[in-house]
Amino acid sequence: MKKTKNSYKKSGVNIETADKLTKFIKNYSKQAFNQKSNKIDKNNIGNFASVFDLKSEKIKDPLIVSSTDGVGTKLEISNLLNKFDTIGIDLVAMCVNDLIVQGAKPLFFLDYIATGKIKLKKMKKIIKGIVQGCKLSNCVLVGGETAEMPGTYEKDKFDLAGFSVGVVSKKKILTKDKVRNGDLILAIPSSGLHSNGFSLVRQVIKKNKINNYLKKQLILPTKIYANEILKANKKNLINSCANITGGGIVENIPRSIPNGFTANIDLSKIRVLKIFKILKNKNISDIEMLRTFNCGIGFCVITNKNNLKRLKNCFSKKYQPYFIGNISRSKNKINLINKIKW
Repeated sequence: MKKTKNSYKKSGVNIETADKLTKFIKNYSKQAFNQKSNKIDKNNIGNFASVFDLKSEKIKDPLIVSSTDGVGTKLEISNLLNKFDTIGIDLVAMCVNDLIVQGAKPLFFLDYIATGKIKLKKMKKIIKGIVQGCKLSNCVLVGGETAEMPGTYEKDKFDLAGFSVGVVSKKKILTKDKVRNGDLILAIPSSGLHSNGFSLVRQVIKKNKINNYLKKQLILPTKIYANEILKANKKNLINSCANITGGGIVENIPRSIPNGFTANIDLSKIRVLKIFKILKNKNISDIEMLRTFNCGIGFCVITNKNNLKRLKNCFSKKYQPYFIGNISRSKNKINLINKIKW
């Protein structure tokens, strides 16, 4: 064929590189999820769409639950520190931790990666993190999309989006309607910053040197609570729960409480992690901290006081639930008591 001056490759899109990445994902996924191959079409990766056998779950009256999310500007921290092997865990966590709020078991996950130029080494690290997140969630990476978009994304810039689907029996679905007067509100510790508030974090660190401690904290992956929450729900120990993401406890806990009830939160009970104490000292107000960061609480569970001991047994020592408040009747959804101890 006659050579032309214009081509897709010359415009900045390399189909051959994209094909190499797709082949890597297909082979890597087969190795990672071989034990679940009976539930999925083995040729999912590279197909136009993915197939999952719902009958394999053997759930009576199944309800499908879905969620989608990204990791925000934590991506910029990955670029800054040149570390890409854990950001994929964050991506899965941000989606899966929303699914389990309703008691849904994560089934499968899809990703969307957009970048100015596909760099195989970098992309492979991101994919490995996504696969690790799926394994921690006990779900399967069934497909996704990688888009090379020169002009839209500059140089090393990239974006991630995740899509997760889960299933729960109609009898086991968690709703705010199960909340009762006198229920306890328990905090489950976070692993750190998780994936929220990084625009403010980045503004703060611009004026400060990033030491080794800060580097480690900034890139720590989001804790995935799927196994613990599903175990507790199976034993009927949860009335409602909340994923503490953007908006912190002040905005997320009210989402899990019905009208006519209030969450009385004793701020002095919060076990604040060191990273949040450091950020607080950068001239950030208490309320700004509480609605921007998780401040050490990654997830909250609302339960009957009689279930406390059994509920704690569902969690490891590091992530033991602890008391921060209770439910009472009131028109206000949240009532903050005392001051947080920084």
